[in-house]
Amino acid sequence: MKTIAVIGAGTMGNGIAHTFAQSGFTVKLIDVSEKSLEKGMATIASNLDRMVTKGTISEEDKHKTISNIITYTDIKDGVIGTDLVVEAATENVGLKMNIFKQLSEICDHNVILATNTSSISITQIAAQVVHPERVIGMHFMNPVPIMKLVEIIRGYNTSDEVTKIIMDLSVKLGKTPTEVNDYPGFVANRILMPMINESIETLYNGVAGVQEIDTVMKLGMAHPMGPLQLADFIGLDVCLSILNVMYDGFKNPKYAPCPLLVNMVMAGKLGVKSGEGFYDYSESKKAENVSKQFK
Repeated sequence: MKTIAVIGAGTMGNGIAHTFAQSGFTVKLIDVSEKSLEKGMATIASNLDRMVTKGTISEEDKHKTISNIITYTDIKDGVIGTDLVVEAATENVGLKMNIFKQLSEICDHNVILATNTSSISITQIAAQVVHPERVIGMHFMNPVPIMKLVEIIRGYNTSDEVTKIIMDLSVKLGKTPTEVNDYPGFVANRILMPMINESIETLYNGVAGVQEIDTVMKLGMAHPMGPLQLADFIGLDVCLSILNVMYDGFKNPKYAPCPLLVNMVMAGKLGVKSGEGFYDYSESKKAENVSKQFK
């Protein structure tokens, strides 16, 4: 396996492209938006510069990594000649199914098709594809170049051979692959999102303020960041989408998103990416200033 296509140049997509390219693979980074591709490549370059400054990699390593990435705005051009396609588009069921329908028509039948979905059914996505045994979940964590875990999710039809190839490939990337079964939210988000949602409920019910909730979880539970800060970092729209997938999948009210989360997403308060969520990021990307709404 030498050539990897990554669909989507956003936070996860550019991080996945960076990781594969740094490991010596030829990467075809695909996005319909030229502007998104430019922003994604700028993010990769910035992250590599930070690694050079820290002494993690050399200047030569940085240039090799960047030279390993080719950008495309046309999905057909981008996936030709690849051994693996990793889809990292927005967490939207309809969008992902449409992408996989296209991949099924364009790619050879021996090309492995992976999705970076954090909650959507692999089996449902694979149903759009001829030879669904080659479809698998490859859920990287953010920030991808740093975080070691990759959740490997087998769909109902995913073959043992494909699973082994992707597990072994993850190890070559310096990651720790962990195999899980295909149920809404998998393991990571099935545990994480209810905690975040309960933290929002705690704020919504007036039990404590933003900083107080985060302080309790950081100092009392040894979490590196509080759940409300983490929600801002992930993106409140992403949190809402994942909770909705789990609520729809399990029909269990414990996964129903908090009304405050729903309202914040509708108001465009999405966290770091929009400049405001539970914290205000207009002056600093660090979670230092609580949003005026919660003061």
